[in-house]
Amino acid sequence: MQAVVGEKLETNHGEKQAISGAHPEAADFPLKEARRLVRDLWKPNARIYWIDFSVSTLIGWSSVAVAVFAPIASVMQIAALVIAMLALYRSVIFIHELAHFRKGTFTGFRRFWNATCGMPLMVPAYTYADVHIDHHKPQHYGTTEDGEYLPFAVAEPWKIIAFVAQAFIVPLLLAARYAVLMPLTLISAKFRTYIWQRASSLVIDFAYIRPKPKKDQESGWLIEDILTGLYAYAAFALFYIGILPLKFFAVWYVVTFSIFVLNGLRTLAAHAYRNGGRERMNRQQEFLDSVDIPGNRYISSLWAPVGLRFHATHHLFPGMPYHALETAYFRLKDELPDNRLFLAASRKNLLSAVAQLWREARAAQKG
Repeated sequence: MQAVVGEKLETNHGEKQAISGAHPEAADFPLKEARRLVRDLWKPNARIYWIDFSVSTLIGWSSVAVAVFAPIASVMQIAALVIAMLALYRSVIFIHELAHFRKGTFTGFRRFWNATCGMPLMVPAYTYADVHIDHHKPQHYGTTEDGEYLPFAVAEPWKIIAFVAQAFIVPLLLAARYAVLMPLTLISAKFRTYIWQRASSLVIDFAYIRPKPKKDQESGWLIEDILTGLYAYAAFALFYIGILPLKFFAVWYVVTFSIFVLNGLRTLAAHAYRNGGRERMNRQQEFLDSVDIPGNRYISSLWAPVGLRFHATHHLFPGMPYHALETAYFRLKDELPDNRLFLAASRKNLLSAVAQLWREARAAQKG
C-alpha cells in the first residue's frame, strides 16, 4: 500500500505541486488565514529558554547524583532515576530548538547546552541541526532524503516495536562513537567524513546518509566531536582514580536509554507516517501528516517536552519558538473560520496516536 500521486495543488508561490493520495484534502487547508492569526508569536524569549533549560538540567544531574549514591533498587534510587530521566529528557530536547535558531543567534545558549547536556549525553548539537532542518524542507520531508521519516503506517507492524526496542543499544553505540571512533577520525580525514555522513546524525532511518559538511561547518563539527570524546575520557579517568563509582555508568546508561525509549514513543506519535511512496509534500500536506496532542499540559509535557506535543502546528510554523506553540494551537482551534482540517491532525493522547499508527500498519499489510 503506497500513496498515489493525485491532483495538483496551487501553492502560495503559484507553483503546481502533486498531492499524495494520503492527503488529497490538503488543498483546502486555510494556510494564509492560519499565518495571519499567529503573526505576533514569532519572537523567542531568551529568558524562558535559559531558565527552563537551566532548571531542568540542574534537577536532572542532581537526581543522577542521588541515584548513584542511593542504595540499589531502593525507593529513593528509583524515584531519582525517574526524575533524572524526565528532567534530562526535557533538557536534551532543547536540541530541537537549537536546530531552528537563526544562524548567529543564541550562540551562548548553544555552548551552554552542549557543555551541560549534549556532550555529557553524547549528542552534541551538530548531530541534529542540519538533519532536522532538512526534515522541514518540502523537497525533503517524507522522502528518502529525510532521515527523520519512515513510513511506519504502511510497513510491517514489527518495525514499530523494533524502532522502540533499539533504544536499549543506542547509549552503547553513542559511547563507542565518541570513545572509540572519534580518535580515529582525527587520523584520517576520509574516515572522518565517512563517520560524519553515516554515524553522526540523530535520525530514525539508519540508511540515511548525511550530506558532507560545508567548509564553514567542518571545524565546528570537529570541535564538538573532540569535546564530546573528552567527556567520555574524563568519566573513565575519574573512575580509574576512584572518584566516580562504577554505579555512575549504570545510572548514566539507564537514564540515557530511558530517554531514548520515551523519545521513541513520542516520535511514533509525531507523524502519521503514511507516505509509503515517499512523494514530496508541501506545507499543508506536512501538517496533515503530522500530529498534535494537546492533552493535559502538565502530563503531556512530560513525554513531549519543549512544545513537541504540538508537533503538527510546529510543522506549519517551524520557526516559531516552543513557548508560543500552545497559544498558536488554541488560537487556531478557536479562531479559524473552519477548523475541521486543523483538528484532523489532533489526537487524544499518546496511546491513541500510537494505537492508530499500529492499526493502520496492520490494515496496510492485510490489504
